[in-house]
Amino acid sequence: MKISGIARKVDDLGRVVLPVELRRALGIGAGDEVDIAMLDGVITMRKVETHCTFCGGTDGLREFRGRQVCSSCSRELTDSA
Repeated sequence: MKISGIARKVDDLGRVVLPVELRRALGIGAGDEVDIAMLDGVITMRKVETHCTFCGGTDGLREFRGRQVCSSCSRELTDSA
């Protein structure tokens, strides 16, 4: 795991502001969802993808290699293989 060297204080409501550099690198914008987890005392955060990587659709999403792919694009990829 890479340490960024950027420290932020937690406010009295438990909020932390994500530095703009990290938001840009991860493509996180206002209103995006993030998944927060803890493993072995380390807090991790990742952007929750709620649309297809290829077409932006939201129907029948399935995860493939950490990305969301809709059923239509999945069929198209299978057919072209």
